Amino acid sequence: MSTAEARGVFHRARGRTLDAFPSEKEREWKGPFYFIQGADPQFGLMKAWSTGECDSGGDEWGQETRLTEQAVRAVNRLNPKPKFFVLCGDLVHAMPGMPWRKEQTEDLQRVLRDVDSEIPLVFVSGNHDVGNVPTPETIEEFQQTWGDDYFSFWVGGVLFLVLNSQFLYDASRCPALKQAQDQWLDQQLSIAGQRKCQHAIVFQHIPLFLESIDEDDDYFNLSKPVRKEMVDKLSKAGVKAVFSGHYHRNAGGIYQNLDMVVSSAIGCQLGKDTHGLRVVVVTAEKIVHRSAFKLDYSLVADVYLWTPLPT
Repeated sequence: MSTAEARGVFHRARGRTLDAFPSEKEREWKGPFYFIQGADPQFGLMKAWSTGECDSGGDEWGQETRLTEQAVRAVNRLNPKPKFFVLCGDLVHAMPGMPWRKEQTEDLQRVLRDVDSEIPLVFVSGNHDVGNVPTPETIEEFQQTWGDDYFSFWVGGVLFLVLNSQFLYDASRCPALKQAQDQWLDQQLSIAGQRKCQHAIVFQHIPLFLESIDEDDDYFNLSKPVRKEMVDKLSKAGVKAVFSGHYHRNAGGIYQNLDMVVSSAIGCQLGKDTHGLRVVVVTAEKIVHRSAFKLDYSLVADVYLWTPLPT
C-alpha cells in the first residue's frame, strides 16, 4: 500500500465504483453540499507550450507543481469541507510511453498527498493519460496508476458518473473496451432515468461541445454525431450537467436542459483565463457552479459564500 493510500487520500476506483463513498450510505438525499472541480494540471505542458514542443513529454514542470500546490492549499482551507475534489483529466503531459511520464506522475502524486484526508480525490482520464488513440495497454496502465477509467459513485443522493471520453473520440484500437463502457453507461443511466437519484452528474475530459451543440468539429470537442447522441442519451435520462476540461479555457453552454461546463486548467492556460478551480454547489433543485480562476487562488477560500446553502 502506498503512503497516499494509507493516508486515505487516493481512493482509487475499483470494480467501477469509489469506496470513499459507500453507496448504501449515500443513496438518500441529505441536503445541499458542494465539491471542487479541477482539470489539466498536466505536469510538463507549460514549458513545452512556451517552446513550441508540445509533442514532447515536457522535461520541466516546476510551474505546474507550484500551481497545483497552491490549488491543494486553497482546497484545504475551505470550511466546511467540500465532499470531494475531482480532477477532470490530463493529470500529466507525457503520454504513455514518452519520456518523463513516470517522474511527472510521481511528482503529481506527491503534491496530491497533501490534500486533506477528509476530502477524497476523484480521478478522470484524459487524452494525455491514456493516449489520443487508447489501447488496452494504455488503459491498463491508467487503471494501475489512478484507478478505473470509468465508474460511478453516490454522494448524498446524487449519482456521479465518470467517463473515459477517449472512447468517444477514437476507440479504433480498443473497440471492445468502448462497447463495455457503452453498456455500463446505459445501465447507469437507467437508474437516473427512473429518477432514483436526486440528480445525475457526469465527469469527463473532452467536452461534448464548447459553446453550441451545432459547432464545428474540433480537437477540443467531440464530433457532431457523437456529441448529439450523447446529449440525447444524457438529457433523456435526466442528467443535469457534464463537467469537463481539455480546452484550457473556460467555456460551456446549455442544450436540452443539459449544462455543459468546460473548466480551464490548473496548469497551462491557452486563453485569457488564469489558473484556478471550479466550485459546484448541489441543492435539491439545481446545480450551481462558479469559477474561481485567479492567479493566487484567493477567491477559492470565500467561494462557498457565493451561494449560501439552505439550512
